Amino acid sequence: MSGHDSKYFSTTKKGEIPELKEELNSQYKDKRKDAVKKVIAAMTVGKDVSSLFTDVVNCMQTENLELKKLVYLYLINYAKSQPDLAILAVNTFVKDSQDPNPLIRALAVRTMGCIRVDKITEYLCDPLQRCLKDDDPYVRKTAAICVAKLYDINAELVEDRGFLESLKDLISDNNPMVVANAVAALAEIQENSNSPVFEITSHTLSKLLTALNECTEWGQVFILDALSRYKAADAREAENIVERVTPRLQHANCAVVLSAVKMILQQMELITSTDVVRNLCKKMAPPLVTLLSAEPEIQYVALRNINLIVQRRPTILAHEIKVFFCKYNDPIYVKMEKLEIMIKLASDRNIDQVLLEFKEYATEVDVDFVRKAVRAIGRCAIKLERAAERCISVLLELIKIKVNYVVQEAIIVIKDIFRRYPNTYESIIATLCESLDTLDEPEAKASMIWIIGEYAERIDNADELLESFLESFPEEPAQVQLQLLTATVKLFLKKPTEGPQQMIQVVLNNATVETDNPDLRDRAYIYWRLLSTDPEAAKDVVLAEKPVISDDSNQLDSTLLDELLANIATLSSVYHKPPETFVTRVKTTAQRTEDDDYPEGSETGYSESSSHAADGVASPPTSSSSVPYSVARQPAPAPAPAPPAPVPDLLGDLIGLDNNAIVPIDQPVAPSGPPLPVLLPASSGQGLQICAQLTRQDGQIFYSLLFENGSQIPLDGFMIQFNKNTFGLAAAGPLQVPLLQPGASARTLLPMVMFQNMSQGPPSSLLQVAVKNNQQPVSYFNDKIPLQAFFTEDGRMERGSFLETWRSLPDSNEISKDFPDIVVNSMEATLDRLAASNIFFIAKRKHANQDVFYFSAKIPRGVPFLIELTTVIGTPGVKCAIKTPGPEMAPLFFEAIETLLKG
Repeated sequence: MSGHDSKYFSTTKKGEIPELKEELNSQYKDKRKDAVKKVIAAMTVGKDVSSLFTDVVNCMQTENLELKKLVYLYLINYAKSQPDLAILAVNTFVKDSQDPNPLIRALAVRTMGCIRVDKITEYLCDPLQRCLKDDDPYVRKTAAICVAKLYDINAELVEDRGFLESLKDLISDNNPMVVANAVAALAEIQENSNSPVFEITSHTLSKLLTALNECTEWGQVFILDALSRYKAADAREAENIVERVTPRLQHANCAVVLSAVKMILQQMELITSTDVVRNLCKKMAPPLVTLLSAEPEIQYVALRNINLIVQRRPTILAHEIKVFFCKYNDPIYVKMEKLEIMIKLASDRNIDQVLLEFKEYATEVDVDFVRKAVRAIGRCAIKLERAAERCISVLLELIKIKVNYVVQEAIIVIKDIFRRYPNTYESIIATLCESLDTLDEPEAKASMIWIIGEYAERIDNADELLESFLESFPEEPAQVQLQLLTATVKLFLKKPTEGPQQMIQVVLNNATVETDNPDLRDRAYIYWRLLSTDPEAAKDVVLAEKPVISDDSNQLDSTLLDELLANIATLSSVYHKPPETFVTRVKTTAQRTEDDDYPEGSETGYSESSSHAADGVASPPTSSSSVPYSVARQPAPAPAPAPPAPVPDLLGDLIGLDNNAIVPIDQPVAPSGPPLPVLLPASSGQGLQICAQLTRQDGQIFYSLLFENGSQIPLDGFMIQFNKNTFGLAAAGPLQVPLLQPGASARTLLPMVMFQNMSQGPPSSLLQVAVKNNQQPVSYFNDKIPLQAFFTEDGRMERGSFLETWRSLPDSNEISKDFPDIVVNSMEATLDRLAASNIFFIAKRKHANQDVFYFSAKIPRGVPFLIELTTVIGTPGVKCAIKTPGPEMAPLFFEAIETLLKG
């Protein structure tokens, strides 16, 4: 619609549907065209014009391209809610796919691909087959994308009709845009497929590199992304590929530049010649520097990617540190990223320049930026031993300016410097002690107390300094209390005189009797027993030599860094998180390789409605229309009411859910497992009762909820929010609950995402939830996070790998717990139950008269659990021992294993 068509949006008529109906059936073309524009305008602003479906479809028979586009737009929007009427348009689609005008042929195929209705899909195949071999490249490139859309709707159909082979043939097309779209479609299909679909061979490689020089910028991005997944046969081939791709570094489009950098970095891993690698590093520097002269948003994306690149190849930008110096008008998010990269690029050669910059930043007005700059000085000191003295001099100069938050931040980083270089710079302690009165932040206080306790023998008035902190011991945060407790014990052990003796008595009394903090109380009791039984042992424990800390500026794990570098120029490289942690990909097609993959009638998250039909009962109609994601269950009257009209679930479609798989709760379905626990009783929820539990289905975590309306009023507009928690659980989308009449109930599955909303501190199974609706205030309730819902499907280990991992983990990472009341009567049933929760059996052995079983499991972010279960079948008592890189998760694991063993 053109600019002067805005008048169609300004109408305020109430009874316009009959008028539009009349105009759509007018004998005059212009009138019909105006009427369709009015319909599209009404649809755009959210009015329901689905009742005009038949009349709009009748306007398809036209030679006017603009009118045809508008009708197709209407069809895409309403076909899902009117699937039976949408069939009326099929003949016109098929006819248009053979129109002499290539624009109309492409438009017909594109629209059919966008209409996600099974009945139309059947008719799409023949026109699509023709268009893939069309003479016009515009039609072919449109058809290529349509194959990917069709695969999303019906994967088996695409494979059976040979569309994948046709797509692969298009890679050899003589039009570069057709090649680019074919690559984009194949890459999309590969992401949704469990079997290899798109593999680049040496023949394909040549075609792609040729097309790269001629296609549009976004076509180049598709091809470069595909090439980055190709592993060259040897160093020579890798060099040839890089040589062909290097000119893309000069492109004006930032996405092309970053995709080229990604591709070159991947191939550089195979290149053995140091000269070639050095030259490539030189060539990559200018394009990356150029990205920093773009808009701030592009600069930020570029900086996040550069942050990853310099961790793997710091030489690329080693001589370009000046471009990362902050400008006065840089947004704060750009400044913070530049600081990170400057720390990574800091070396003995440029440290003087860098320190001058950091010192300048420490006098800025933005407090967060100043803090980060001061920390950066400390991190440079830890990273570069030769420059440590210069860094400390700068920190002391900053302390002298007496700005409160600068002083506190400096003390925090100096504590780390003392840990890095013990017995080297302790002469500055006196200067630090002058600033004691200004400390009011927990971390700064804790750092200063640590310094006093650690070097008590060198500070004449250490007891007086600590005593000044002890006056406010009960009001201090836990971090400060723990540090005060340890520092006082150190002081007593180093100077066992009368003053420290009285102090230790006061502190131990405060930390055991007066506190509610279990960590503080436990540590105090340990110290008390050590001091009262064996002071020499206490010295060995408390005054033991501390391990030297290391530079943390390259904090990413190498495997994570590899994954992020393979995803440069995507959101993953901006978030610095693997894609699976923030993208919820629910596969829309159930690909079965064998008929018996799932037992008949079993519930597997999302499956076809008909598979849930109980014997002897008619199954729900398997129409291609959607039903709501959660459907209300009304109190059942004597005659069964007709099913409600299907409503399209736009949210479900948006995040890739197969809406056809959701079944109304009042239809007969397979058993859905144990009933959900009541978390909000009706007495606390003003008549609303909520039952809920976290579950795992098809590799995805869901929150299963049951709402029961015991109030006297209808409830709607349900919303949910989760408080910060150990796993950062948050809702992947809005809560989908229909209007709940009094006495009615509704059940829903809410998809969840992880690592979005993480809490600090030790792991906890607590999940705090808030739910509200339009009629009632917010209701709060607590749930328990079951760790078994987080065990991933890839947790199975080979025996050799299990043994190797078990040996590689230190003994301190082994934790065990006894379950004296649990009886394992049938090991087969227990193994099945554990396997259903992704705890995989590895091996079994006999030890005396006991059976010892070994299992493996894994939670997100690749943290493995190696499990040893020891029991006598049929006799009470099970011992569970685990080894894991994350021993802090042990309490949650034992809760989960206890639940599973009890069945």
